[in-house]
Amino acid sequence: MVAAARSEPYSVVWRPQAGPQSALVTCPVFEAFFGGARGGGKTDAMLGEFAIHAGRYGADAIGLMVRRERTQLIETIERSREIYSLIGAKFHEQEKMWRFPNGARLRFAYLERDADAEGYQGHSYTRVYVEEIGNFPNAAPVLKLMATLRSAKGVPTGFRATGNPGGPGHQWVKARYIDPNPGGWQVLKDEKSGLERVYIPSRINDNQLLLANDPLYIAKLKASGSDNLVRAWLEGDWSVIDGAFFDGWSTQRHVLAPFAIPADWQRFRAFDWGSARPFSVGWWAIATDRMAVGEQVLPRGALVRYREWYGAASPNVGLKLTAEAVADGIAERSEGEVYRYSVADPAIFSEDGGPSIAERMARHKVTFLRADNKRVAQVGAMGGWDQMRARLAGDSDGNPMIFTFSTCKDSIRTIPALQHDSTRPEDLDTDGEDHAADEWRYACMSRPYIPVRPEKKITQAAFYAQSDGRMTSNLPIKTLIELNARKRRGDYDD
Repeated sequence: MVAAARSEPYSVVWRPQAGPQSALVTCPVFEAFFGGARGGGKTDAMLGEFAIHAGRYGADAIGLMVRRERTQLIETIERSREIYSLIGAKFHEQEKMWRFPNGARLRFAYLERDADAEGYQGHSYTRVYVEEIGNFPNAAPVLKLMATLRSAKGVPTGFRATGNPGGPGHQWVKARYIDPNPGGWQVLKDEKSGLERVYIPSRINDNQLLLANDPLYIAKLKASGSDNLVRAWLEGDWSVIDGAFFDGWSTQRHVLAPFAIPADWQRFRAFDWGSARPFSVGWWAIATDRMAVGEQVLPRGALVRYREWYGAASPNVGLKLTAEAVADGIAERSEGEVYRYSVADPAIFSEDGGPSIAERMARHKVTFLRADNKRVAQVGAMGGWDQMRARLAGDSDGNPMIFTFSTCKDSIRTIPALQHDSTRPEDLDTDGEDHAADEWRYACMSRPYIPVRPEKKITQAAFYAQSDGRMTSNLPIKTLIELNARKRRGDYDD
């Protein structure tokens, strides 16, 4: 119901700024994604939108505001105190819930695990807000929360989310909200549900209140990160991947137009298993001799990924195929080809009270060897990510030692976007969509690559007598020791 208008004088506690904030609080579309850049007033927009919703529908207005982690809620709750307490709402600390004078309610919660969303099934909300939606690695828990949007009292329901470029969910958020219309403002209709959604872009310049109160905000952002990161922060550029785990990736250097694989090139396959998450199958060829492809040179021993099968229903969501169905799909795509070997995720060889996934696939004539699963280099052992980086960097002439055909779209989509693990920077963030990268790692570890660097030319040694009778040389002591050793071996003449 609509709250009755007050006749007594009142003061304005909060009002939306002109532009994106005003567009959000008046948006009639069921699903709205708001933001894309830092400092765009996203949290205020969410809190203000619910205050207006609460004022309009009173006790029938029930909201849920969610973050990924509990600590991320602290600042949001503090900002809500500055707004809601001035309009008579009371905050119940134990429930993490605001109760408004007219009976409206807004609860704060966090979903550290995707399964936590199950706890909200059966609830009914008229508004669901997800702050920084890119912190969720996949859409599943978010979509489950959408299912709680219903009202027996006829209140219009709505889903609202905020976010910036980056984070483990970058790919699925970009695919859902940005890619269909990068400029935003266009109302789109979901093909399956028929529900509408819209991307409302918000930039720092849309938040004039912040700039007036903190005129150095932009300057401080520019001093806080790389050019790419600042560009993502200020412009909301979703094509920018700052802090990428594979910062040596280059579409220009590593992506090739398809060509006929020479008959004498050996071939092999690599496979990363997935069911609820995507699986990735790669078909690889090994360059027998140095070869030019367009402007790119493929050195001898370079790996070329000429085909992929990526088992995803949507970003980071698997097809849930059986092992037998995946094996049949691999066999069908491999028809007429001969492979030297095939390597796979060692997890498929595990037996849990029945035949392993590898055994079930073997019954359908697709067999694998256990891949070397070392991710990070250890003492005396190579690491898979180091191997992959070394091949991306290439030989002494600057030519990469690993390539992919442009038809391998999911590798090209996911690998450049992967981020460092926040607690183990030498590893990547496994909450991201890392399935193709894992399969590339198995491929690289099956063909270890040791970069050959040209030997430094050693200048002939010269010795000089100083005034105090001591001798000095034009070469450092380490080089002199190496020269002496080579002279004893007979491979250096002074």
